[in-house]
Amino acid sequence: MPTYEYACTACGHQFEAFQAFTDDALTKCPECKGLVQKVYSNVGVVFKGSGFYKTDSRNAKSSTTSPSPTVAPTPTTSPAPVAKSD
Repeated sequence: MPTYEYACTACGHQFEAFQAFTDDALTKCPECKGLVQKVYSNVGVVFKGSGFYKTDSRNAKSSTTSPSPTVAPTPTTSPAPVAKSD
């Protein structure tokens, strides 16, 4: 359940409330019964990009996953040898 922060416009009292997404916002201060407003702040965690749940949340050496097969590197062509003249 999300935590919302509120601040009273009359007395300045700040408090937090645990509310479901479907609950109506609070309107009265528990201290002075004045009008309250939600306090908005920056988000603590932001997940961006595709596949973050597969790559960022798991350790590469996790014991729950099977090891992936080792793939040999693709051979590269080397330049032709230079002939030496004697």
